Amino acid sequence: MARPERVSPLLRLYLAFSTVSRPVWRLIHKRRLAQGKEIAARLPEKYAHYTAAPAQPTVLWFHALSIGESFALLPLIERALRELPEAEAVLTTSTASSVEALAKADLPDRCRHLLLPIDTRAATRGFLAHWRPALACFAELDFWPRLMVETHRRGVPMILANSRMPDGNYARRQRLGRMMRDILHLFDRLLVQDALSRDRFVELGADPERIAVVGALKAAARPLAADEETLSTLQGAIGSRPVWCAAATERSEHPAMIEAHRTVIDACPDALLIVAPRFREDGDELEERARAAFSKVARRSRADSLEPDTQVYIADTFGEMGLWYRLTPVSFVGHSLTEGLEGKNPFEAAALGSAILTGPHMSYFAESYDALIDAGACEVVQDASELAAAIIRLRDLKHLGAMQHAARQVIAERRGVLDQTWDVLCAYL
Repeated sequence: MARPERVSPLLRLYLAFSTVSRPVWRLIHKRRLAQGKEIAARLPEKYAHYTAAPAQPTVLWFHALSIGESFALLPLIERALRELPEAEAVLTTSTASSVEALAKADLPDRCRHLLLPIDTRAATRGFLAHWRPALACFAELDFWPRLMVETHRRGVPMILANSRMPDGNYARRQRLGRMMRDILHLFDRLLVQDALSRDRFVELGADPERIAVVGALKAAARPLAADEETLSTLQGAIGSRPVWCAAATERSEHPAMIEAHRTVIDACPDALLIVAPRFREDGDELEERARAAFSKVARRSRADSLEPDTQVYIADTFGEMGLWYRLTPVSFVGHSLTEGLEGKNPFEAAALGSAILTGPHMSYFAESYDALIDAGACEVVQDASELAAAIIRLRDLKHLGAMQHAARQVIAERRGVLDQTWDVLCAYL
């Protein structure tokens, strides 16, 4: 039996607005289409207009905000479909970038990707009536109040998986007051990554008896894919040169990446830096900085060749991180060097054999980094000078191999999170 709803004044006001907000969403999407942030052919999905219907009697609904969160769910989806042959999965995300990435991801059979409906009464009810999910599993913290309320009202079991509550998110959700409590009360179970997140969810109003600390689901994610032919071509172009990767970097971190690589080249003149910026639109600024410091710069989005004398290769494309982590024995995982940033998932690099370096600001993945650092699989650097020194030091194959081995051990130890999460889902099916 569904638990009775709690509806604070703020939530009541939001729900009232959501019944008439469709014109606002139309204006937002018109602007985003002009900016290239939406895909016109997929936009009807956000208004619950579908051309396909469920093909199996049981539909399992999984939701993730964007690329990283959705890839973390894939092993769980594969497990569910393997265990339940008469089920299909609907994976929803919210971003155009996730459409492109998941199109290349080789989704499991009986799994379809859709864009999440806008948070209006009509769209959320249309989505739920069309797909009739038997269970809803939401990854991390992508809460839309109308969707949460409508899902609960239909009696669909709601599981929050792979969630954490870092400093920034905690502060923002505290400001929601009782509205946040009301939303958390709708979930049947909350599976969080660490004890700090558990305590913060309780402080925000979640029932402590419904919370379990199980760790990060991303540790069990399948390794990022890579096109074998492309990988072989790039490996041939790099040969035995020293190479390192700067992944998911923010614009504010790029000066430090360039400065660090200048120091690396002083020690290793044939060294190569592959930079995979978090945002493709930062490619122009990054190229300008690189060309000011180096004579040989190439860019992936322009189909430039990676030559034997290329010093900086700007990998400004989506869905190819599996290539870069396989090509580079050492990776700096960005969104971590500049004050105000909060880190990115380190397990993608670790799973593909890359030793990990990070800046000091990684609170968004604190539990994951703590485990890797404690095991000797990750080093923290404070600035460009320390970053360069660590990269040069990791030319020692014994040191490099020890870090890579430690990372693989951490991943192996944490694969149990997939079993624990699946067991919880099974209990509600």
